[in-house]
Amino acid sequence: MTELIYEQPLNEKTRSYLRLEYLDQQLQTNLAHDHQHRCFYPLFSLCELTERCDYRGEVLKDIDKQLQQLSSWQDLPHIDKAQISSYISQLSQAREALGSCERPGSQLKLNRFLAAIRQRFNMPGACCNFDLPQLHYWLAKPWETRQQEYSQWIAHFSALLTPIKLLLELTRDTTEYTDAVATAGFYQGNSNLALSLIRVKIDSQQGCYPTISGHKNRYAIHFVQFDQQKHSDKSIEFQLATCS
Repeated sequence: MTELIYEQPLNEKTRSYLRLEYLDQQLQTNLAHDHQHRCFYPLFSLCELTERCDYRGEVLKDIDKQLQQLSSWQDLPHIDKAQISSYISQLSQAREALGSCERPGSQLKLNRFLAAIRQRFNMPGACCNFDLPQLHYWLAKPWETRQQEYSQWIAHFSALLTPIKLLLELTRDTTEYTDAVATAGFYQGNSNLALSLIRVKIDSQQGCYPTISGHKNRYAIHFVQFDQQKHSDKSIEFQLATCS
């Protein structure tokens, strides 16, 4: 049995955080394994996103909100105080690092090698050796050397990505899954609280996937049979987490 988790953000901020988290996961995978020129796609995507939008103000605001919430939980009974203290410490350190750093990725603009190949990466088939001889020279370096350089490049984003990972972790971990059934492949729900994220966990053997829509107080889930690519008419058992 393979359980798959599908997530749907219900506001633009959470959507941005999930995109940044996804790119960070790709960066870490590329740092652990030699993926040749493919390692540059998440790096340049992060450059593009952080140039378009300065996320620091929003992230700092969310850190402060979470620190206030965590502090209020410390005196509650049946609370894991060690875990709460750990989160407070991690978020406080992340806040200090983000508040004192330059705009994430700004220094990479000064890297002439990255600037030269970035211009070409959005062009189909433009990574040939006659287009980018400097890239082919770099790829011929030992993996350990490239790994070290790649680590230095992605470190420019760590002050931003570290708190985002923590904020998303808290969003997910403070809500438990509950069993649910989609009658004729459809499920809908509402909430008095403003929701930020819908999570659906389902066994892949059911042969379908969810399409999720909604806003902060209401959401709908349609299950689609993968082989037929049409809405399922079966009762689908799944697990649901609605995160504030």
